[in-house]
Amino acid sequence: MFRKFSFSVLLLLSGVSAFSQNDKPSANGRDGNQRTGRRGPRNYEVNIVNSSAAPLDSATKKELNEVFFKVYPAFAQADGYRTVRQAKLEISDNYEGSISAKAGEIIISSKWLKDNRKRLEKEMMYQFSKNWLSADTVKKKGYQLVFISKDPGLDPQLKQNLIDTYFKVYPKLVKTFNKKSTKEVLFVIDTAYGGVAEASGNRILFSAKYMKAHNTDIDVVTHETMHIVQGYGYGSGPVWLTEGIADWVRYRYGVDNIGSKWALPEFNEKQSYKNSYRITARFFEWLEQNVKPGLIAALDDQLRQHTYTEQSWAKFTGKTVDELWADYAKSPDVKLAYSGSAK
Repeated sequence: MFRKFSFSVLLLLSGVSAFSQNDKPSANGRDGNQRTGRRGPRNYEVNIVNSSAAPLDSATKKELNEVFFKVYPAFAQADGYRTVRQAKLEISDNYEGSISAKAGEIIISSKWLKDNRKRLEKEMMYQFSKNWLSADTVKKKGYQLVFISKDPGLDPQLKQNLIDTYFKVYPKLVKTFNKKSTKEVLFVIDTAYGGVAEASGNRILFSAKYMKAHNTDIDVVTHETMHIVQGYGYGSGPVWLTEGIADWVRYRYGVDNIGSKWALPEFNEKQSYKNSYRITARFFEWLEQNVKPGLIAALDDQLRQHTYTEQSWAKFTGKTVDELWADYAKSPDVKLAYSGSAK
């Protein structure tokens, strides 16, 4: 079952891997002490080495190169953080299997390759898919979640809670903010990732260490899946606005913010709307309650359409964002109600 599911991950991602070198991941990151996690395009390279006795003709070398770029970027996307971008692909007379495939190193049996050229791409996908500890596919009501874990210590209940949160929250976010959002999402629990979580394309990367230490913080899923729904790309608007919207969505749509002891901070004079995350999110909730309901959804839509400017605030409210912040600072009281229950 594991191999079938993990193999399907590469089949799914290989369809988009062709532009993985040039795509534009969404803004990421999630909490006030967390770096934003923006990442540029990932460039991949392969060094083909022939260690076999027979010469390697140009047609075979071209085919190996093409198959690598169909398979490896998809594997790297699913594999998680710091998967090496440069790989060595060796043709060997001494390897007794078919293909050995791991991050940065591929060995192909010259004997196997001679009689299995047509199976090259699928076999390479299959061998790469064996790198993960587990990979499960869950489908509900038209939505799919592929869950990859590289952590042998992952709590099964935490895993189930993350899956449940996805299916409770993500369809609502798609319906409310962006009906064109993908319905196929990938979660990766990564032991090498040192942040909290980040979203890129349709993948969300979770820190195994963070989730173990904060196993009630399941609404990290709410924040990060909103980044997928946002799908702004580069140049759409400031990071503080992107992150503020994602944390405001966590406040509005989160399933257990009380259980994770997550709350929007009280206003103080040292704050700025540009602080991002929860500080900005509280300002946004104040705007929704006191200035213009639906404002944040309207700004979100402009960011996605790349029509947002600093004048958007005045267009929707009659005031600049600085004037709105000044009003907020004079009377920052806001009614807040959090999801979940104390335990």
